[in-house]
Amino acid sequence: MKKNNNLKANENGNEEVTAGQHLLYMSHIFAGKSIAKTLRTSLGPKGLDKMMISPDGDVTITNDGATILKMMDVQHEISKLMVQLSQSQDDEIGDGTTGVVVLAGALLEQAEILIDKGIHPIRIADGFELAAEHAIQHLKEISYSLLISEDNLAPLIETCMTTLGSKIVNKCLRQFAEISVNAIFSVADLERKDVNFELIKIETKTGGKLEDTMLVKGVIIDKDFSHPQMPKCLKDVKLCVLTCPFEPPKPKTKHKLDVTSVEGYRSLRKYEQEKFENIVQKVKDVGANLVICQWGFDDEANHLLLQKELPAVRWVGGPEIELIAIATNSRIVPRFEELTPEKLGTAGTVKEISFGTTKNKMLVIEDCPNTKAVTILIRGGNKMIVDEAKRSLNDSLCVCRNLIRDDRIVCGGGAAEISCSIAVAKQANKISSLEQYAFRAFADALESIPMALAENSGLDPVETVTEIKAQQISEKNSVLGRRSNKS
Repeated sequence: MKKNNNLKANENGNEEVTAGQHLLYMSHIFAGKSIAKTLRTSLGPKGLDKMMISPDGDVTITNDGATILKMMDVQHEISKLMVQLSQSQDDEIGDGTTGVVVLAGALLEQAEILIDKGIHPIRIADGFELAAEHAIQHLKEISYSLLISEDNLAPLIETCMTTLGSKIVNKCLRQFAEISVNAIFSVADLERKDVNFELIKIETKTGGKLEDTMLVKGVIIDKDFSHPQMPKCLKDVKLCVLTCPFEPPKPKTKHKLDVTSVEGYRSLRKYEQEKFENIVQKVKDVGANLVICQWGFDDEANHLLLQKELPAVRWVGGPEIELIAIATNSRIVPRFEELTPEKLGTAGTVKEISFGTTKNKMLVIEDCPNTKAVTILIRGGNKMIVDEAKRSLNDSLCVCRNLIRDDRIVCGGGAAEISCSIAVAKQANKISSLEQYAFRAFADALESIPMALAENSGLDPVETVTEIKAQQISEKNSVLGRRSNKS
């Protein structure tokens, strides 16, 4: 009798574990669906922006999925995985960060239905993986290639305009698309189908209009000349890039210097002055007429540089130093003793530009021998607009880069998703195993993207998607996306 009671307790225990596992699955699915539901209203050109406030009170308004999720304070493990999914999409592709989260949420929703039917999660996952492979194969069949060349930029510009259509910069759509394409082609290697993103620098400056955004075939740094009386525009520049400060050398060991007389102080001052003059004369002797210095220098050195008619820029950051060196074909000099004429860089023009009533100043280095280094200067009325424009431009640059690497495209507006859904559902009818349920669930999940697009556009989602799906099946036309649009 005691043995039977133990068996009964074990049986009850097993039932409790099974119920607990089911509740655990549902809690994970609910967490993922909650994240997807939050982003669903931001999908597409008619999607809504989200306003987020940081703990410091900074306000950010954006519809970029990766930015929204990055700023959300999520605690659940599955929610964190959804954030990482969006971030991975942003790092690898650069765009589509909202769409992947919405699709993942739809797959979790379909998985919940299959689990309730008693299908094991492993079988569901295997079926989803097979369905995804079939959908990818179908995408390859319905895709077509763009003819990309420097003489024909129109297809790339139109694709970038599609990317920017849902962004805050849509009022100057073509301008930003052309800037993106020209910037990518400046740094692209078409033979290798490779793009060096590190040669594209994006600078932002508030106090203007979005239309004032420009592309510079050179480098822009947020600095000005060290002395206000130095010339504001230089022609045929030979510049030296220094990572050592304008100051007398200091012993590396611990030391103590006692100045006990006026003569000792004067001799120390004379030594420092001679060192300053020797350093400046050394730079002049090698033929440089502009100094870019990573570190600062005091007023005495600054005044001496003005007297010697040697313009200088100080406190230039490390990334900017490297980009200037690449653009001007100069060598970075860590010590004055190593400075030689061969290490100087060249530039056609270096000018100081100012903005607005606050007279904010920046330096523009143009006509560089290495034209692969470019800078995009984004303007905007406030920091919020400028930051969102920068995120939008980054998406456009990434899309253009992806087309250089692989020139195949499919139609948007939900057309590709509906076409894949039809193909996967048709394949499910040919499967006799349990995976056919997962195939049909995957097909239903694919329809979540066009449904969200229709819903955000103010249309009836079910009616619109059903109508387009019927048209695609009857006309065998995979490019039908928007309602009553057959092109």
